[in-house]
Amino acid sequence: MELLDVVMSCTINDTSIIIPENRMIFMMMESMFAGDIFEGLKMMHIGDSASFIVRADSTFYTLFREPSMPKEFSIDDMMKFEIKLNDFYPESELAAKQIQYMKNTYPSETLAAENELNKYFKDNNIKPKTTSTGLNYVITKEGNGIRPNVGTLIKVHYTGKLLDGTIFDSSVKRNEPFQFVLGIGQVIPGWDEGLQLLSKGEKAVLYIPYYLAYGDRGAGTIPPFATLIFEVELIDF
Repeated sequence: MELLDVVMSCTINDTSIIIPENRMIFMMMESMFAGDIFEGLKMMHIGDSASFIVRADSTFYTLFREPSMPKEFSIDDMMKFEIKLNDFYPESELAAKQIQYMKNTYPSETLAAENELNKYFKDNNIKPKTTSTGLNYVITKEGNGIRPNVGTLIKVHYTGKLLDGTIFDSSVKRNEPFQFVLGIGQVIPGWDEGLQLLSKGEKAVLYIPYYLAYGDRGAGTIPPFATLIFEVELIDF
């Protein structure tokens, strides 16, 4: 199934904003009713911009899956979608596309983060291994050699830090291991990738770039564009 990367906005009667202009990624679908936006999307090429006028009632009932129309609108109202198609690709390419998008959109922030991390490695005499995505890691204790498969429920202990040493979260301090299903997006991409590299009982330090973590928005006490350090132990699966 293909994913669409678009910039989209939606209004009713050119005045009421239903969807503010925003970048979105969603799955291409078969048309839900005659003249819906998916019919229009099929006619677009990468880089195209288009406006689509569709029935508001049919869109609320099908695309938005609402049981009824909002009271302020009538069945005669029309909905206008403004769409620019940035890209489309198989779902399997999502992670790589997202990384490239972040790097292209924030080149100066990406360079600054890379320079900061390289300085950290030099200052602390750290020589990590690096994956194709940019994840850095150091194995600190060998495991039993058996690695979990994607879709496996795993149990992990971790301590998360910023490069300045600030601890923002720790299952070790709580004495409560964290469990999640590996490789299906329940955690940040750097975790999904990094924990697949470990075997049962193995310990490692993961150095996760912002585009494999919380991106340009950050999360809680984690600032935007932050490189994260995770000391992790794959306890069981």
